[in-house]
Amino acid sequence: MGDSRLRSMRKSKTNWVLTEAAFAKLLSYLDSDWERAGEKYIALRESLVKFLDWRGSAFPEELVDEALNRVARKLDEGERIQDLPAFCHGVARLVFLQSLAHPSNNQVGLETLPPIAAPEPVLSNTRQECFTQCLQALPVESRQLITDYYRNEKRQKVNNRSSLAEKLGIPLNALRSRAQRVRDKLEQCIMRCCKKSDF
Repeated sequence: MGDSRLRSMRKSKTNWVLTEAAFAKLLSYLDSDWERAGEKYIALRESLVKFLDWRGSAFPEELVDEALNRVARKLDEGERIQDLPAFCHGVARLVFLQSLAHPSNNQVGLETLPPIAAPEPVLSNTRQECFTQCLQALPVESRQLITDYYRNEKRQKVNNRSSLAEKLGIPLNALRSRAQRVRDKLEQCIMRCCKKSDF
């Protein structure tokens, strides 16, 4: 969902692609031991995701990937960075601010759907009814996943997602992918339902 925004952000740069060598250089800045470097990278990425989620980013994972790619590119081009985690936070903040200027950032998140701001109460009721109907039509596991994933606000939401991933025995990025697939199905169902009701 955030892909078009990120593509447009990348257009201002050359068509640089993260290579294995560039990623290895990024890891080597975190630790000389390969295994510890991998652990530090995961911890850094999770810290950046929480940082952007707390700031209200609708797509923190995508923005963090973009930020880390930019840092890897700087290192690949020979730039020396003293405090890599601090530098990564600075780049993530910059990427987030750039994302705010892009029109697609105005997309409505699932948690903001009910109730929807509408010029007429009938439309709002229709949207609410479609949301309820489509949510109930989901398989029980998917319905539970999506409601648990979007429960709470800001910091509580981040902690809740970490607990949910741990409970399911999957990494946070896998949890996010699952929730995104369910969300996409739900949004498509709501759109179809609203179109049928719009006559």
